[in-house]
Amino acid sequence: MKKEVPLVSILPECPQRAPEEDMVSQMIEWLRGRGKVLIVTHDNPDPDSIASAVALRHLILVKTGQDAILTYGGVIGRSENRKMVELLEIPLVPIAELNLEQFNVVCMVDTQPQTGNNSYPAGQPVHLVIDHHQPKRDLSAICWVDVREHYGASATILYEYLNSQQVSINTRLATSLFYAIKSETQDLGREWSKADREAYLRLLPLSNNRILFDIIHPQVSRDYFCAFRTALDNAHLHGKVLVFNLQRIENPDLVAELADFLLRQQGVEYVLGMGWFDGTEILSMRTVVPDAKLGLVIQQMVAGVGSAGGHGMVAGGQVRDMAEDPAAQNELENLLTERMCKALNLPLTDPEPLICQ
Repeated sequence: MKKEVPLVSILPECPQRAPEEDMVSQMIEWLRGRGKVLIVTHDNPDPDSIASAVALRHLILVKTGQDAILTYGGVIGRSENRKMVELLEIPLVPIAELNLEQFNVVCMVDTQPQTGNNSYPAGQPVHLVIDHHQPKRDLSAICWVDVREHYGASATILYEYLNSQQVSINTRLATSLFYAIKSETQDLGREWSKADREAYLRLLPLSNNRILFDIIHPQVSRDYFCAFRTALDNAHLHGKVLVFNLQRIENPDLVAELADFLLRQQGVEYVLGMGWFDGTEILSMRTVVPDAKLGLVIQQMVAGVGSAGGHGMVAGGQVRDMAEDPAAQNELENLLTERMCKALNLPLTDPEPLICQ
């Protein structure tokens, strides 16, 4: 398998680029002594973003003695993610509670500046970006950029950083990284690389199985089951495409979770889910087609109305400043469905209810 080479850019005031094996050491030396460090995840962070932030914090602390603040926008909504943060004692701080001017170094993990999926203000400096999503903007002004599009998880990149620096991985960190790779790649069943598999297999024996079980099987509220009912009631089939609209939701992660769930419908190859949360329409796409390039498809779908990104089989997006108006949401659903079928070169058939009344 072709070796993945990270994309790295260095500002003039940063050291000259070293050979690949020395790049992480170079980044650490640049960080050393620069003061307060902030690590930003994407909004409503998932296990990959959370674990990557934890691993980067651990690396910086061990190698430089500098601690870092982990921050996020939105909410930690999914029960599994909340349980992960609770049981692994991960110190995440809402970005609204921070004075961003106090930080001398800003890092982003599993996200990038001005992509629409993080709450870090546009125009504020970002110094490090570590991600596995395709760049949508010019990142040449950022000191350290490591983007590996063919990796299944950002956590795998951070695992390799720790290994390259011979930093020990304790049980809690191993459990966090393992669960991130497990959930992001669906147990190495979706968009994984050789590096992801190696990290997965090496981290498993270091992880706490009891904690993993508790994370994967959390108790949920009645609202969770109500969301499933809403998705089933509102789901429509357009040939190989299934579209569902949750309308108002209390947890933005539900859209992606239900998109995964409904992709199991026989004969369905593509799923588009949506739900309104706090003034934003949350979008999620899934497919069983390996070369679908959903990240590009969803960008075509939201052109002029929102922002989006993703990979070949998984994608997500946001339409901000959306009114909580069922008519407006239905209009958006129709627009996105039409654009999706056009981008996928599929016929837009008349909608057929998933559940027979």
